[in-house]
Amino acid sequence: MSVPNTWRLQQQRYRLMGEVCDRCKTKIFPPRDVCPECEAPAKTQFALSGRGEVYSYSTVYNAPAGFEDATPYTVALVRLEEGPLVTAQLTDVSAEEVEIGMPVEMVTRRLRADGAEGIISYGYKFRPVQFSPAI
Repeated sequence: MSVPNTWRLQQQRYRLMGEVCDRCKTKIFPPRDVCPECEAPAKTQFALSGRGEVYSYSTVYNAPAGFEDATPYTVALVRLEEGPLVTAQLTDVSAEEVEIGMPVEMVTRRLRADGAEGIISYGYKFRPVQFSPAI
């Protein structure tokens, strides 16, 4: 991924910034110009919580170019609390522990390093929700 593309996608990748449709109030991720529900213009930014649950998942054993060193890894469809489905890699959990309905939260992690320049790309992954004990 190029440096300009990395900067352009920074809001989406680090903070899960989507949009909300002004007409039907649908939460949209990733951002797009038109609401997929009512086809109205969607321009209002919306910060998604980053919390959701595993909707479906699969373990990848034969990775695409650039991700071979990470195999095997688990990719999930995560239904966010606000409604959108997000595809992301799961982290901090083994494939055997993953279950549909498992609560997860977004974390920012290293995705990969590109080419001879060594540009490191960061983005979102999801991990099981870390419950903190009450004080």
